[in-house]
Amino acid sequence: MESYFLGRQPILDRNQNLVAYELLFRQEQTQETARVTDDLSASANVIVNAYGRFGIQNVLGQQRGFINADLDLIMSDIISLLPSKHVVLEVRVPERITVEFLQQCNELKQKGYQFALDNIVAIDSKIEQLLPIVSVVKVDVLALETDELEKVVSALKRWPVLLLALKVESREQEMRCKQLGFQMFQGYYFAKPEVMSVKRADPGKPSLLKLLTLVTDNHDHDAIEKEFKRQPGLSYHLMRMVNSVAGDLPRKINSIKHAITLMGREQLQKWIQLLLYTSGSMEDGMHDLRMQSAVERGKMMELIAAAERPHDKNHQERAFIVGILSLLDELLGIEMQQIVNKLGISDDMCQALMRREGRLGQALKLLEADERGDHAAIQSILAGLDFLSPDEFTGIKLQASGWANQTGDVAN
Repeated sequence: MESYFLGRQPILDRNQNLVAYELLFRQEQTQETARVTDDLSASANVIVNAYGRFGIQNVLGQQRGFINADLDLIMSDIISLLPSKHVVLEVRVPERITVEFLQQCNELKQKGYQFALDNIVAIDSKIEQLLPIVSVVKVDVLALETDELEKVVSALKRWPVLLLALKVESREQEMRCKQLGFQMFQGYYFAKPEVMSVKRADPGKPSLLKLLTLVTDNHDHDAIEKEFKRQPGLSYHLMRMVNSVAGDLPRKINSIKHAITLMGREQLQKWIQLLLYTSGSMEDGMHDLRMQSAVERGKMMELIAAAERPHDKNHQERAFIVGILSLLDELLGIEMQQIVNKLGISDDMCQALMRREGRLGQALKLLEADERGDHAAIQSILAGLDFLSPDEFTGIKLQASGWANQTGDVAN
């Protein structure tokens, strides 16, 4: 599979203004619906894609996202990876409502999570147990005759819930639902699900297992950071995840270590477990070579920065990030401007990646000239950098290549 996919379908208010999206599991670009055989797996894929692979701001903008949350997901600690301000947990009525389930839902509600009841066609005692917890009830209007719909709406109006008309397929249905007092609308009459896609840039399971071992065995941040540095796709994933979850950060993320610290060890462990659960095997040789090149670029940038400022660790970390990000537009099929915008990195890193300006930009130009075999450009740039001789640059290349090859196949 070359890409990852994510479906989203608009949810509108009474004036047809966009108020939210339902996020949907998809396996291919042209899929209108997906046959889901494992609800937890489908939801886990939606979460990983929305927060790590696409970036939640890119998927939702300023809107909320409705995410299908089956019983297993509600009871799992995966939920804590989702910021309550972004999501509405969309639940179907379980076959049996346990005390533990109600307790978990109430605890999540106290933490700020909102719930929606999905696919309601009638009100019974089980549903009434859940109504104190939910904010939105999605009524399947396609499945109901006029008098049945009126009966359901009448019963729901006793509760402080918003009514969402689900599967609206005609103007007549929309008008009828408006007259009955529905506040939100979703269905093919307004818009079919849109399928978004992004190229794969994930590590294989052995890399994730190694990282999980480092995190769970309480290794220090340096050891964890070292493993991330060998995984450009995963490093990008981590910074995207931190940006998605943390929102408006007071400081720019300038290093992998900074992102690890912001996420925290417990959340990092859950996230790696979720990636393991949703990852497949990757056997694309060309992709692996580009990953290898990105790792080498990162290390070379770091070593050049160390030659310029031996005691400025922050400068060296920023240089490494610039190196690995400099090839991710090719790997992900995303414009560099989008990568820069989504990651919230510092201005000198942006200038280097977008325009090859500044000290980091000059170092990046040097690596690109070397990859092209443009000796005149190499000499010119080295003269401008003034702290690096041709022999020292050759030494840096050998050192970076050796470092990148230490773990063998980087992408696996």
